[in-house]
Amino acid sequence: MFNDTSSLLAHLSTRRSGKARDMVAPGPDAAQLRAILSLALRTPDHGKLAPWRIVTVADSQRDAFAALLKRAWIDEHPGAEGMDLSALDQFAHQAPTLLVLLSTPVADSKIPRWEQQMSAGAVGMNLLHAAHAHGFVGSWLTGWAAYSLPVAAAFGAREGDTIVGYFFLGTPARPLDERPRPEYGDVVRDWDI
Repeated sequence: MFNDTSSLLAHLSTRRSGKARDMVAPGPDAAQLRAILSLALRTPDHGKLAPWRIVTVADSQRDAFAALLKRAWIDEHPGAEGMDLSALDQFAHQAPTLLVLLSTPVADSKIPRWEQQMSAGAVGMNLLHAAHAHGFVGSWLTGWAAYSLPVAAAFGAREGDTIVGYFFLGTPARPLDERPRPEYGDVVRDWDI
């Protein structure tokens, strides 16, 4: 994919998240999405447990996803029935491509749960890099919908599983702005013993 080191460095230095609500078509086609997901799965995985799952949500399923979000919101927030829940519709229908990444730790493994969850996070980062390498922009979102047990269950989560995030992929409607990054000296230090 990268012809030389400078191409890889350029890729790493230009990857940034886009706003899902600002993504337009095209999104990845079936072959591109398979390639993106195949790259995402090339992640550190102590014990070779594959403690994660990815669920694709097709365009034809977006209305059902929106209905799921509304039902769960109303069930979890007494008095919400009759409120304007259009933000949940917008969330469900934004960007051309939607993926749900689940952390599915193996309970009886000697590999600590935290390491398995970190592996799922690494899948998420690889997914964003792979989408960028294929010319798309990605957005990793969480929020209420990632922490709702009924929503997670609808995506196949069992006890102990969690939604790592919703991954929206598409084409940016306009060039992406760079966001502020931490200062090197604020987050990196030498070990001083």
